[in-house]
Amino acid sequence: MLSSTNNSISAVHLTSNIRQTIVAVLSVTFGISMYVFMNSFMTGVNKSQSDLAFSTLAHVRVYNDGPKDNTNLLSGHLSNNQLVNIRNAKLIQYTDGIKNTKGIIALLQHQPEATGVAAQVNINVFFRAGATKVNGILSGVEVENENRLFGTAKFVTQGNWGNLQYRTDGVIIGSGLAKNLSLKVNDNLNVLTGDGVSKNFKIIGIFETSIAGVDKTKAYLNIASARQLLLKNQDYVTDIMMNVKDYNLSSIVAKKLAPQIPYKVESWQMANGQLEAGSSLRDIIAKAVSLTILLVAGFGIYNIMNMTVNQKIREIAILKAMGFSGTDVTQIFLTQALVIGCVGGLAGMMLGYLVADAVNHIPFKIAGLSTLPMAYEQKDYVMAFVFGIITTFIAGYLPARKASKIDPVTIIRG
Repeated sequence: MLSSTNNSISAVHLTSNIRQTIVAVLSVTFGISMYVFMNSFMTGVNKSQSDLAFSTLAHVRVYNDGPKDNTNLLSGHLSNNQLVNIRNAKLIQYTDGIKNTKGIIALLQHQPEATGVAAQVNINVFFRAGATKVNGILSGVEVENENRLFGTAKFVTQGNWGNLQYRTDGVIIGSGLAKNLSLKVNDNLNVLTGDGVSKNFKIIGIFETSIAGVDKTKAYLNIASARQLLLKNQDYVTDIMMNVKDYNLSSIVAKKLAPQIPYKVESWQMANGQLEAGSSLRDIIAKAVSLTILLVAGFGIYNIMNMTVNQKIREIAILKAMGFSGTDVTQIFLTQALVIGCVGGLAGMMLGYLVADAVNHIPFKIAGLSTLPMAYEQKDYVMAFVFGIITTFIAGYLPARKASKIDPVTIIRG
C-alpha cells in the first residue's frame, strides 16, 4: 500500500511540472539516439572496410613459406672442433608450391568453422601490351570456389565472371591494369613469367574492387590454364584459401590447423595487423564518444532531479513529518528517474534508428559505396537502453539520497 502511495506521489511530481519532465526525457532521448547512431555508423564503417578487404583477402591462408634457413648446411654433420669455411652456399633442391593438395583441402573443408575453401596458383608475371610492360600477379583460380569465398563476380564491371570457367585462353584483368595498358575487352594481353614463358590471352572481362593496389596489378584466369603456363601437374597450387564463420576467430582456427599441415598456416590477423588495429581503434573511439554523450545526458538529468528536490523540499519535509521514511523518499525520486530513463530510452532507440536509416540513404560515392554504411545490430540497441537506465538511475539516486536525509523540523521551522 505504501509502495503504491510512493508511486502516486512520483506520478504527481512528474506531471506537476510537465515541461521539466519533457526536458529530462529529451535529454535521455538525444543521448541514447546519438549512442545508437554512432555505434551503427562505426559498425557499418568497420563492416564495409572488412568486406572490402576480404574481397581479395582470405580469413586463413595455407602456402609454402619457402625453404628453411640453410646458411650453415654442415652444422649437423661436423663436430665442434672442426673448422670449415663455406662461401656462397646454394640450395640446389627445393620444391615450390603445395603437395598433397587434395588431402589438405579435404581437411580444411571438414572443419566445423569453414564456410568455403579455394585453391589458387599465383604467378608473378609481366603484363605486356605493345611497348608497355607492367609487373603484377596472375591468379589461376577455381572459378566457382573463388566467387563463393570472395564474391569476385560482383566486382566484374565488364564481361562475365562465369565465362572464365570455360575459356582456357581468357583472362579477367583489373580496371587500373586495363587503363595502364590501354586495353579493353576482346583485346589480347601478353603474359611473361619469371622463367621466360610467354603466352597471349584474350581479355574477356574487367573487374574493379576499388583497391588500387589490386586493380592495377592483378588478373584472373582459369586454374588449369595457370598450371599449363607453369608446366605443372593438376595437383599443383601455390595457395589454399579458407573462410570461416567468424573472421575474428581466424587466428584460433589457424593455430588449431598448423600442427596438422606441413605448410605455413596464416590467419588474416597475422598478415594484416594494421587492418585489425584500425578496426579496434575505431571501435574504441566510437564507444568513447557514445559513452561521453550518455554521461552528458546523465548530468543533465542529475541537474533536473536536483532542482526537483530543491523545489519539493517543503513537501519532502511534510511527508517525513507524516511518517514517510528516508527509504520512501528515495523510492519516490528513484521512480521518477527510472520512468524518465525508460521513456527516454525507448524514444531514443526509435530516434536513433530513424536517424541512422535517414543517413543510410544519403548518396556517398567512394570506394565502391553508394551510401554511407550503417549497421543495425540488436546489441547496440540493448546496450544503449541499459546504459540509459544505469545513467538515469545514478543521476536520480544522488538527489534522492540527499532528499532522504532532510530533517523535517529544520525545514518546517524555516
